[in-house]
Amino acid sequence: MTRPPLRVGVIGVGLMGSDHAERIALRTAGVLLAGVTDPDTERARALAERLGTTVHDDPFALIASPDVDAVVVASPGFVHEDQVLACLEHGKGVLCEKPLTMDDESSLRLVEAEEALGRRLVTVGFMRRFDPEYTAVKAALASGAHGRLLLLHNTHRNRSVPNADFRSEMIVRDSLAHEVDASRFLFGQEVVEVTVLSPAPTSHAGAGVVDPQVAVFRMSGGGLVTNEVFVNSQVGYEVRFEAVAERGSLTAGLASSGVLCTRVTTDGGAWGGVVPDDYRTRFARAYDAEVQAWADAVRAGTAVGPSAWDGYAATAVSTAGMASLASGLPVPVRLATQPALYAGDD
Repeated sequence: MTRPPLRVGVIGVGLMGSDHAERIALRTAGVLLAGVTDPDTERARALAERLGTTVHDDPFALIASPDVDAVVVASPGFVHEDQVLACLEHGKGVLCEKPLTMDDESSLRLVEAEEALGRRLVTVGFMRRFDPEYTAVKAALASGAHGRLLLLHNTHRNRSVPNADFRSEMIVRDSLAHEVDASRFLFGQEVVEVTVLSPAPTSHAGAGVVDPQVAVFRMSGGGLVTNEVFVNSQVGYEVRFEAVAERGSLTAGLASSGVLCTRVTTDGGAWGGVVPDDYRTRFARAYDAEVQAWADAVRAGTAVGPSAWDGYAATAVSTAGMASLASGLPVPVRLATQPALYAGDD
């Protein structure tokens, strides 16, 4: 017998939430967009009319609705804790956009709440784990053909940020968070120390905003990661990296003509690509794959992708990063003991 579609509600229909709502309604198999909610009721109503769904009065009504099986949380980070906790209380799978919460203490509370349930319901929206280039490099490293990963060089540039209040700390918490998760994903290790440095800021940043920033991660296995985050580059949305292993390197983010992963090794290599204007263009396939994989897992009663623990770990690194931004000194990352529920997650 054919299983009924997974009925998904979306909380928050700003830029990311509306993109997810359209993806669920138009491009995700086995899924029905069951409702949306947003403090901007006119925006929510216009989207609902266009996509043929309903508007809920508030996020908790949407979560509690018997007509909603699973939830995408795309609201601002400061309300994530209560909304994700409500999803856990109702036993509903949730895809929560990053950051999981705004600080490591509240993120850890969600980890503990999910651990008490004894099963994974939370997936955090670190979509790079579903990007074909990132997964190609991960697979190549896992094969052992290149030896151990020693160094990782991440570049993350935006043309500009739409919010004039995008402060220095937000670059660490909201932008660098993706590099944190990508580094943990590719190394398969935790970040144990963070140092955030900066040159003289660009004239395109707001008053007092430190942009660009360079963060250095020390990994638990001894590897090092350099991260450039530049959110007012005036050029485009550019995310790429080079993974330097014992025998050659692997580069992603320069792909063109369907090439998934360019390599520079002792056998030679290739290079090329374009710089898109928008993150939704750069990671279009990753977002589609992420939501489809999440929906398939929820329908099957399982979980896939970055967990609540991964969200907590990223927030803990960001907390240390903000302390380093203020001091200019290396700051250790303090992590709780990983619960058995998340053992073996990649």
